[in-house]
Amino acid sequence: MAGMTAAALPFSRDEARDDATSPPTIAAHAVDALIAEARLTPKPALVDERGSGAHRDLDLDTMLRSAHALQPTFLAIARAAHGVRPSQVLREQLARIGREGEAAMMRATDGSNAHRGAIWIIGLLCAGAAMHMPGDSEAICASAACIARFDDRYAPASAAASHGARVSERYRVAGARGEARDGFPHALRIGLPALDDARARGIGESGARLDALIAIIASLDDTCLLHRGGLNALEVAQRGAQRVLRQGGASTREGSVTLERLEAELLALNASPGGAADLLAATLFLDSLRGLA
Repeated sequence: MAGMTAAALPFSRDEARDDATSPPTIAAHAVDALIAEARLTPKPALVDERGSGAHRDLDLDTMLRSAHALQPTFLAIARAAHGVRPSQVLREQLARIGREGEAAMMRATDGSNAHRGAIWIIGLLCAGAAMHMPGDSEAICASAACIARFDDRYAPASAAASHGARVSERYRVAGARGEARDGFPHALRIGLPALDDARARGIGESGARLDALIAIIASLDDTCLLHRGGLNALEVAQRGAQRVLRQGGASTREGSVTLERLEAELLALNASPGGAADLLAATLFLDSLRGLA
């Protein structure tokens, strides 16, 4: 597998079988999760079927093109991790594939950053999924975390100067890298339970997914919010999301009104919870894999 890249073929003859743990199946579910997150409506200040939210350079079509463009990346990641254990070599191989995937994403979006954070988060989870039975979310996240804890010795200098890295250092928050190294707690411990709880209460699938997103926003120190609007934007988002949850979620009349108010406040600050959106996609990816078990 050492020479695998994001330009790999769609599938091999051995992978063509109906196998829930096969790399093509994992990659397909990863892309589906990104599409489901993008289409979910109404999300506060995020791209959805209504429009661009607080993002001037993104729209739904761009998000969908980006998601489809990343299928070869997720496939190559799953192939590289299939049947192996976390290691320094694997970490650096996946980093190289991820950088190639980022270049493919930028080509597909004409230079807009639609899914840079998701490449890291969903890519690691694809690797974890390739190592375990699909329904074992705990094991998937644990293996992904093990991979993330290895340093990439070949990372370009620009990685340390990214918006997320600078914000994490300035505000002393975990960011996407800390979330991964900690085992994706906002997907595993917040997103999935919120999704399950909403479904158990009879809430429809869109409402359940919105409640999962809101639960993540209420807890996450979102570096996208911090980058675009500082601590004020983060506090506005967390307080607003907590109010929606106290009012029974986005599907209640009171919760829906509060969600609209939260969106207006975030749009006024030109800020959006992009980190929470990536972790919702991670939640939906893990949830979809449970359905394969």
